[in-house]
Amino acid sequence: MKNVNLLLSALIAISILSCKTSTKEPEKLKYALCIHGGAGTILKKNITPEREKEYYDKLDEALTVGDSVLKNGGSALDAVELTIHILENSPLFNAGKGAVFTHSGKNELDASIMWGKDLNAGAVAGVGDIKNPISAARKVMENSEHVMLSGEGASLFASQQGLSIVDSSYFFTEKRWNYLQQILNKEREMTRTDRHGTVGCVALDKNGNLAAGTSTGGMTNKRFGRIGDSPVIGAGTYANNNTCAVSCTGHGEFFIRLGVAKDISALMEYQNLSLNEATDIVMDKLNNIDGSGGFVALDKFGNPAMKMNTSGMYRGYVNSKGVKEKYIYK
Repeated sequence: MKNVNLLLSALIAISILSCKTSTKEPEKLKYALCIHGGAGTILKKNITPEREKEYYDKLDEALTVGDSVLKNGGSALDAVELTIHILENSPLFNAGKGAVFTHSGKNELDASIMWGKDLNAGAVAGVGDIKNPISAARKVMENSEHVMLSGEGASLFASQQGLSIVDSSYFFTEKRWNYLQQILNKEREMTRTDRHGTVGCVALDKNGNLAAGTSTGGMTNKRFGRIGDSPVIGAGTYANNNTCAVSCTGHGEFFIRLGVAKDISALMEYQNLSLNEATDIVMDKLNNIDGSGGFVALDKFGNPAMKMNTSGMYRGYVNSKGVKEKYIYK
């Protein structure tokens, strides 16, 4: 009898200990949204207070738009698309209106979007007359049997879908043009951290759906129709309701080689890692091959990750609890 009582006491103790140490799922936010406006050599000493305010104001405007969509029950897809419109329409960022110039003096834009609910995705690459490439990417996802369209075909499709088509002069900004001339005149290569810039957004809506989108003007002085990671699903953009949503920015070739966005999701899915753990591992992988850049991500609970290995990344976060954060420097 004594042994039986000892056994029962031990079982009760184990049961109590098990209850105390059991892992509870994190609190799930009603909604959340995270954005980036490109990563690279972004140093406070090189940015005037006036220009810094412009960046913070535009990040705030983008976050406010996304927050409004999600607060009023809109989908993560709508929030991603409309938030990226704010960034695409600003000359401050290398996407849409602020797109950089290729070696031949043209603008070639890329974008992609993904819906975590069913893993549907769409992308456009190498377009030069679509005002908001992120919207074209969404049309490809929803109104075609394809995932990626490029060049003239993508523009024709976008026109047929009723999207705003503009003359190439729309994308001309003196700052970007002078930057190209500087490089051509000096006949030198830019450092990797100066070459790229991208905008992106990830969102979680009230229905528990995740979405991710990325839009870019590419790489200054690029040649031969080069396309980076931004329109490549799994490299620059990925969303899966079971894990996370990711949008990347940086030297695209490295992000393609590692499949960065999908790799973060896969680590969470197959190794049961947290978003923070998965993004740390992938950032280490980037560092190991000298890949520069960063990414923003949200897990299915609305927890954010905003990480980079550069000196800065324009970024921000907002959620259903009223939290709103904006950052530029590392």
